[in-house]
Amino acid sequence: MQSVFEPTVFATTFMTLLVIQDPLGAIPIFLSLTSRQTPAERAASARQATVVSFGVILLFAVFGRYILKFLGISVPSLQVAGGLLLLLVALELLTDKADENPDPDAVTSNAALVPLGTPLLAGPGAIVAAMVAVDATGGGVAGWVSVTAAIIGTHIVVWISLRFSLGLNRVLGTSGIRILTRVMGLLLAAIAVQIMADGVFAFLETRL
Repeated sequence: MQSVFEPTVFATTFMTLLVIQDPLGAIPIFLSLTSRQTPAERAASARQATVVSFGVILLFAVFGRYILKFLGISVPSLQVAGGLLLLLVALELLTDKADENPDPDAVTSNAALVPLGTPLLAGPGAIVAAMVAVDATGGGVAGWVSVTAAIIGTHIVVWISLRFSLGLNRVLGTSGIRILTRVMGLLLAAIAVQIMADGVFAFLETRL
């Protein structure tokens, strides 16, 4: 009997998305954007941002292959391009180039949608990673179940991080969050290089 769940695909996709979305690193930004909100409003913003991010990533995971087919883009090409994009995201995490001090005065009432939900959480890196994960599984039932479970799992972690952001910020502190962000950036760089290498080898196989 064929399994309907692939633990390796789930673990790889879960870790990749978790590192890219970096929920702990998003805590200072989230607190800054919601600094003028009441606790109830902040909880609602955390929920809305998570739902928006989940919807955007799942949408591209489902329809990404059709977009690729329409544009005539191969999976290996997407892997190489996605790896490069993830490497840039990793470099931002490692070099502290991300905007961690947005101006609360410039934030609109729908901050949970933009920029929290997207592009902070559901950015290009996470979208490409989800599309690559789905295409790498070949579109089978087990692959879909595993990738979808990974997307759900990462967003549960994202919601918990944002929902209890004040407490986590007190426990970890700014320095702790920065250290964890650097570690995640290093892991993401390694993941990006592996994705690019797989894409190059797959591309060469199709040409030989």
